[in-house]
Amino acid sequence: MKFFRWQKGRQQTGYEKMPLLLLYWPIKLDCYLLRFSEGNEIPPHIDQVKQGRHFRLNVILKHARSGGEFFCEQTIFESRSVKLFRPDISKHSVSKILVGKRYVLSIGCALSELKP
Repeated sequence: MKFFRWQKGRQQTGYEKMPLLLLYWPIKLDCYLLRFSEGNEIPPHIDQVKQGRHFRLNVILKHARSGGEFFCEQTIFESRSVKLFRPDISKHSVSKILVGKRYVLSIGCALSELKP
């Protein structure tokens, strides 16, 4: 993985990601800048994790002029530009960008399950 360089997104739908930070200890943490151009979208999906709980905070830095709406079955917190959710248990997606570009700062962490 090359940091600070645009790469194809995981969903293979045209959006791009720029890795900014990746940590494995003391918690698993990542930070990406996402870029969506016209025609890009992310279909409904759940992000599988091997263990623990996955949390993601998306901060929309620039909204597309049309399209590019974030949908999630269940969010922890949501406002127009901030989305906090569990991508490992809630189906989520982004509608097709019709006009303009969309930029998102995406920060994720995976927390271990608490043991009694």
